[in-house]
Amino acid sequence: MSTVDSNPAGPAMSEETPVSSSDDTPVPPKKRGVPEGLWLKCPGCGSSVYKKEVEQRLNVCPKCEHHFYVSAIDRIAQVLDEGTFEPMNESLRPVDPLEFSDRRKYADRLVGEQKRTGLTDAAMTGTGMVRARRVAFAVTDSAFIMGSMGSVVGERLTRLIERATDDGLPLIIISASGGGARMHEGILSLMQMAKVSAALARYDESGGLFISVLTNPTMGGVAASFASLGDLVFAEPKALIGFAGPRTIKATIGIELPEGFQTSEFLLEHGYIDRIVTRKHLKSEIARAIDYCGK
Repeated sequence: MSTVDSNPAGPAMSEETPVSSSDDTPVPPKKRGVPEGLWLKCPGCGSSVYKKEVEQRLNVCPKCEHHFYVSAIDRIAQVLDEGTFEPMNESLRPVDPLEFSDRRKYADRLVGEQKRTGLTDAAMTGTGMVRARRVAFAVTDSAFIMGSMGSVVGERLTRLIERATDDGLPLIIISASGGGARMHEGILSLMQMAKVSAALARYDESGGLFISVLTNPTMGGVAASFASLGDLVFAEPKALIGFAGPRTIKATIGIELPEGFQTSEFLLEHGYIDRIVTRKHLKSEIARAIDYCGK
């Protein structure tokens, strides 16, 4: 007697059951891919790190403490008390007095950078509170033409310093300016070094407290002027700080440079900066310094 299969259609197939092709070769089920943007590769240790965890740690690698780039807007949120920042001089906009052009017209480059970054220029200035202490505050952003100091950046910083002088406020400037002076504006850019430095001299004569914070990178005319003139100079770990780049210096003087040359750690050892401060402790260290100096 023949038996009858209770399921004439054959055994049920689940979605995970491999399907055979015409040559009876099993075809594996499709696997769900990992969504893009969830992981970052750390430049410091080369590890893949979870982006959300990095952001929760103020954009610091959880494995090696590498400090990732953060925007000027994020710096403001990290250092100033929430909702206390009052911007100044946002109406000042860069122009193209020299009608400069290299691979691209400077006027077109400015428009493109403003759209890409959401900034009007490489510096944001204003007043705010650091743990309930009123300060004059500025931050430069390397995303905007490498944070280079053009006429508007110099003018915004000068006006902020003059405001701090008139109101007797502690002054905090966080530098992330890898471009130094902005070549697109020629001598007009170089003049900003002297202008900002002169304003700082008047601020110092009035008894003000200037805390300069150097981040990666702080180079060129910025490092050679206001960024180095703080009463206290803090720096983030392993930040690149200097005038010309290491390769340029090596090619010029023709000798091997010391290990770690132009890093925060090297400069601390040689007395160029006062303290290395991690990002999570920066706000507290600034508040402590203000209290210690009686400001």
